[in-house]
Amino acid sequence: MAKAKKAENLKITLVKSVIGSTPYQKKVVKALGLGKLNSSVVLPNSPAVMGAVNKIPHLLKVEEA
Repeated sequence: MAKAKKAENLKITLVKSVIGSTPYQKKVVKALGLGKLNSSVVLPNSPAVMGAVNKIPHLLKVEEA
C-alpha cells in the first residue's frame, strides 16, 4: 500500500475573530503571521507550525498549498 503524500506547505486562513480569545491565543495568531479576519499565509508543514495550529483550530482553516 502506498503512503499518503505529506503536503509540503499549508495555507492557513483566519476565519474567526480573535476578539474574546485569551491573550495566549492572540499571540499564537500573531506568531503565525495572521492579522485581520480572512488573512492567509502559506507556511511549511513542520511540527512547530502544526503545534501552533493545534492550539487554535477553532479560529483557523487549514488547506494544503
